[in-house]
Amino acid sequence: MPRLTRDRTTWLTYAQLGLWGFFLYGFGPVVPLLRDEQGTSAAVAGLHSTGIAVGALAGGALFAPVARRFGRGAAVWLGLAGVAAGVTALGLLRPLPATIAAVAVVATFGMMVISGVNVLLTARHGPAAPAALTEANAVCAGMGILAPLTIGVTVGAGLGWRPVMAVEVGLITLVALAALTFRVRRPKRAPAAAAAARPVVVPALRPVPAAAGVVAATAGPDAGQREIPDGARGTHTGDDRGVRAGSGRLPRAYWIAWVLMAVTGSIEVCLSLWTADVLRTHAGLSAGGASAAVAAIVCGMFAGRLAGGRAALRWPPVPLLLGAFTVSLAGFSLFWASPVGWLAVTGLVVLGLGNALHYPLAIAIALAVAGGAADRAAGWSSYSMAVGFGIAPVALGRVADGVGPHAAFLLLPAFIVVAVLLTVRLGRALRPA
Repeated sequence: MPRLTRDRTTWLTYAQLGLWGFFLYGFGPVVPLLRDEQGTSAAVAGLHSTGIAVGALAGGALFAPVARRFGRGAAVWLGLAGVAAGVTALGLLRPLPATIAAVAVVATFGMMVISGVNVLLTARHGPAAPAALTEANAVCAGMGILAPLTIGVTVGAGLGWRPVMAVEVGLITLVALAALTFRVRRPKRAPAAAAAARPVVVPALRPVPAAAGVVAATAGPDAGQREIPDGARGTHTGDDRGVRAGSGRLPRAYWIAWVLMAVTGSIEVCLSLWTADVLRTHAGLSAGGASAAVAAIVCGMFAGRLAGGRAALRWPPVPLLLGAFTVSLAGFSLFWASPVGWLAVTGLVVLGLGNALHYPLAIAIALAVAGGAADRAAGWSSYSMAVGFGIAPVALGRVADGVGPHAAFLLLPAFIVVAVLLTVRLGRALRPA
């Protein structure tokens, strides 16, 4: 079983992803409040998710060249600085075009944070990367619990949602000061030099050309082991500078995982943006109570990712994903069918438990099979999130304008079924030849 070692750099990387999570999970409950404030329809309010999608495209395109030029660690810090600037603008501006533009800025730099964290943890932890990525996303979800609760408090106190943007800027500043105080530094050694001392043995799901530098981090405990030649060990070093990507194509398994991330991203963003509306219209919660209750999803995700980090060290990701989708479907059924607030919130907790493993396992598979092209693969993965963020919420918003948010939410089980089919196909692509 791979061993996960958590050093200062790992904890800092976790915290950096958590800062993005505070915005991401806090912005969902803000959208219905923005809609009421700006007097728009659900479909028009859903254009904020289109702003996130545009930003994700830009951030995905920017990450690889910025990482090559300045290093992955610097790219993450640049991303957090941009997030701080974007949320400041969002908190100060009121017209619809301005808030959409501010969200696009936040998403652009937020995608740089996500890409940097994913590649850094994959590079640093090798075969234990699925567990590290799951734990990082647990921290992300943990921070996401605070945001809806804070919004519920400020809205209930008559202050509105905008003070939460100031909290985000303060948290980013606090983490930056902590990194300086404790002198957390990124390793600087070149990949080949760092790996030259000894052979690296990792679990392997399928034979992979050594020149691709693939780390088969997706393997389970019963998988065979093989030795990675010196030239293919770059992804194990935790090196701060981006590994020079090869010119070869990304493998088929990567693109299946890419589509899977787009579908699971659609599930997550629809829940984030429209759950509060369903709780208000179907379960009878107040605006402040519904905004705070969205934290139930994130609570479930936090617990699921804490447990999932251990599970990812023991079992292959494909069976874990299939189990997670089953739990998600059960939780959604309870949430959707319940006209009583507390029962609907219970369903959201179960739904969050299932959703917890969707993204961490999918991105772990994608980056593992990408090998030496990890920076490029991380950038492309941002485009999958852009697809999910840009299309699904707007489609759900249009349906909600016609039939109401509760009935429109029946799109989510369809997404889950599609995700199950993609996961089965991904499992076949990862089998040994």
